Amino acid sequence: MERGGLGRTIGIATVAALALCLVAGGVGAEDKPAKVEGKININEASRAQLMKLSGVGPGTADRIISYRQAHGPFRRAQDLEKVEGVGKGVLEKNEGRIAVK
Repeated sequence: MERGGLGRTIGIATVAALALCLVAGGVGAEDKPAKVEGKININEASRAQLMKLSGVGPGTADRIISYRQAHGPFRRAQDLEKVEGVGKGVLEKNEGRIAVK
């Protein structure tokens, strides 16, 4: 490999990895409104933000969003139990982390 080639390749790989982490983590201006004093507002949270809740993966996050689009905003955190795949365990694991605004 030519001189400087390996260093340049590592640098490009590092930048690419950082970009992927930012995208996968859902970092962006559109994510900010759903955070309420360190809590996740389940009525405005993006898929990425919902996935930050313990026990909520991509499929469950999609179902939460679909449910609120079909039925309107959640009135209380316990209403999440109406969503398929969300049970009391998810609510218990995230006690104090869920906001409803």
